[in-house]
Order: sequence, then C-alpha cells, then structure tokens
Amino acid sequence: MKKAVVVFSGGQDSTTCLVQALKEFDEVHAITFDYGQRHKLEIEVAQSLAKELGVKAHKVMDVGLLNELAISSLTRDDIPVSHELQDNGLPNSFVPGRNILFLTLAGIYAYQIGAQTVITGVCETDFSGYPDCRNDFVKAMNSALVQGMDRPLEIATPLMWLNKAETWALADQYDALQLVREKTLTCYNGIIGDGCGDCPSCELRKVGLNDYLANREAVMAELVRKQTTES
Repeated sequence: MKKAVVVFSGGQDSTTCLVQALKEFDEVHAITFDYGQRHKLEIEVAQSLAKELGVKAHKVMDVGLLNELAISSLTRDDIPVSHELQDNGLPNSFVPGRNILFLTLAGIYAYQIGAQTVITGVCETDFSGYPDCRNDFVKAMNSALVQGMDRPLEIATPLMWLNKAETWALADQYDALQLVREKTLTCYNGIIGDGCGDCPSCELRKVGLNDYLANREAVMAELVRKQTTES
C-alpha cells in the first residue's frame, strides 16, 4: 500500500498537493502544525478541508516552542507584514527553522505509520524568498532523515518548479480549482479565499490566478510538459 504524509497548512499550495496525493496514493495522512501563527483560523481551515477531502487521518501538532524562538511577522501580532525585504535580504514573514522542524516531524510521523513519502508544497520558482523552500534544502533534509532513521523516505515537492499560474492549473487538472480558490487560506491577514488582495501572499496568488485564467490552454500545456519531463 502506498502511503503519504502531506504537510498541510490549509493554504493554496498544500491543499493542491493534498488533492493530488489523494489521487496518487492509497492512503493519505495530513499533518498540520500549530506554532502560534498569526491566524489560528489557518488550523481550522486545514481541519475543515481535511475532513471534506477525506484523508485517512489529520494530526494537528502543537509546536509552540517555534514561536518562542522565531521572531517573525507570522509569529508576532505586533509586527506588520512588510512588502520590503529586511537587511538580510529576507522578508519579515520568514520563520527561521520552520520547514526544518516541520519536515523532521513529518518524517517521524511517516516512519511511525509506514509511509514512504512526505509531501510538501514548497516552491523555488514562485516563492517568497524563503531559503527553506529551495530544492537544495529539501534534498539536504531528505538525506538527513534517511540517514538519521535508517529507512527509505522521499520528500516529494510537486510544486517545486511550477509558477503560481501552473499551480492553479494543477488544481484545475484535479477538478479542484474552485475548492482551492474559495476554501483555502493563503492570506497573511487571515481572509479565506481570494484574501485581502494586498499582502505579498495574496499578490502572488492573484497574479498567478489571473495569468492562468487569461492563458488557460498555454499554462496547462506548460504544466503537462513539465510533468512529462519530470516523469
């Protein structure tokens, strides 16, 4: 039996990954992390979507210690999300160590349930400048988990080389475009669906959606080309 664990935030990217995983794996588990993020609604959205989509199990893990250590606009209500980069070249929404922790815990969960794959929606093509969304980082984490647990495991990143328009196309490929558009929470200001339209996350999402809707056939063709090349 092919089992997978999806790192699931209830946002556009992870929901698209979850929809795809449910078609490709015999059993899918979702894992969501409560790290005191800016909007608790994110967890509620993830729970609702996991139930609606019919995952085998949905684990919500308390990792509040991350909030104590990582100071970011996503972990502090008194720090507004900025469109400008910090002196270190990173956005102030970057949560240092977040994906290191998340992938480690997801890998442990996969070990316990006998899953061969951990799926995460990180992307190097259209990303927010986070170093822990890069392919080299994921490969390094994958190697560390395999060596540290002495067990085969793949960290799959279906969105790694897709732009946002192609991510929308992927959701559409699985007849989930409207679900992703209307029921996910990507907005840094906590507004479900199309969001506030102003924060960096909403801007990225909106530009990608508009591009896809305006160039549906061309974007879908490019998605299929990338899928064929990867396989």
